[in-house]
Amino acid sequence: MNDRHLIELNVNGTEHEALVEPRKTLADVLRGDLGLTGTHLGCEHGVCGACTILLDGEPVRACLVFAVQAENSDIRTVESLSRDGELCDLQRSFSEHHGLQCGFCTPGFLMLAEGFLTQQPDADREQIREAVSANLCRCTGYQTIVDAIAATAAERAGTDTPSDPDKAATS
Repeated sequence: MNDRHLIELNVNGTEHEALVEPRKTLADVLRGDLGLTGTHLGCEHGVCGACTILLDGEPVRACLVFAVQAENSDIRTVESLSRDGELCDLQRSFSEHHGLQCGFCTPGFLMLAEGFLTQQPDADREQIREAVSANLCRCTGYQTIVDAIAATAAERAGTDTPSDPDKAATS
């Protein structure tokens, strides 16, 4: 009896085939079989969010999805964000607003934010805070991550960066 299955995956717009055991996670296939190491593995229990990718447009923890479950789905990893060596608006904003330090959690936050802003392009800072609370960061304290996402939302909407009521209260 063969315990491996040939699956087809569309990852970052490219079709791939992989021969996988049913229990192999999507994170392991992305990293090990396809060499897309931007998807980080932290807790491997779905808690930290470092492995967040977009599965059919929805942010999901790749460590909790079996690769066979993702067959024929549209998968986007952090590698899909930059084009021709140029950072996308969200990546630039994370850099400009110091939304990263050690960088380990950054791919997960970027993919969470990309999915969130696609679904809620006019999100306010409180909605952004709620969304990012799904992922863990041990370095930045989250404020700079919220700043980066809010700035990207404003840029995409063609408006000024929304003011931060917390900063205004302390000024």
